[in-house]
Amino acid sequence: MTTLIFGATGGVGAALARSLSKSGKDVFLAARDEEALKSIADELDAPSQVCDVLDSAEIEATVEAAAEHGALTGLAFCVGSIELAPLRRTDRDMVRKTFELNAVSASEALRCAGPHLCKNNGSAVLFSTVAVSQGFVSHASISMAKGAVEGLTRAVAAEWAPKARINTIAPSILDTGIAQPLLSSDKMRDGLAKMHAMERLGEGNDAAALAAFLLSKESGWITGQVFPVDGGRSRVRTKG
Repeated sequence: MTTLIFGATGGVGAALARSLSKSGKDVFLAARDEEALKSIADELDAPSQVCDVLDSAEIEATVEAAAEHGALTGLAFCVGSIELAPLRRTDRDMVRKTFELNAVSASEALRCAGPHLCKNNGSAVLFSTVAVSQGFVSHASISMAKGAVEGLTRAVAAEWAPKARINTIAPSILDTGIAQPLLSSDKMRDGLAKMHAMERLGEGNDAAALAAFLLSKESGWITGQVFPVDGGRSRVRTKG
């Protein structure tokens, strides 16, 4: 039984790969950065394949390679971006690129992996953002794309039931590579941390822990859900 992890070199994807591998699960790793992918694949002694998720043919080839390695029972699409700009400063090209990477590529991964996951009573996990439910300034492009991911989750959950499951995790800001432009100073890091009830930034492991559970048999009665992993930001106000 194999779990395919797209975005395996990112903060959440790498944390998930390490967690599953440590617990004895077989993982198949995919990412665009060949050097970074080789590094984590060597670390975990795991099979891997370079994949640009903007290319449907590469997604399909990666899914089939993972399925050849072992029965495909899990899919984690840990790919995303943080494209921030007020709506007046966006253009069609920026919005399209954000949507293609975050929503269309997720849809393609599910389309290709779906037959395997349904055959094997598997589970998939996608990633959204707390910004979909909260409405943050300068988040129009990414909130729209990740909102589509949440809609995709519910629709596919209905299509796959009762053979396979799918859920989505919606984190707040995590201290990972793609967030570093927002965390470039101690003042910015501290200010963002204090926006959360837990008064700290999230880490890759915070989201990966829930992803591992949602991919497991222990979560077998959970599907079509969006779970916040956000230090309380979407629900809890400790000041004012």
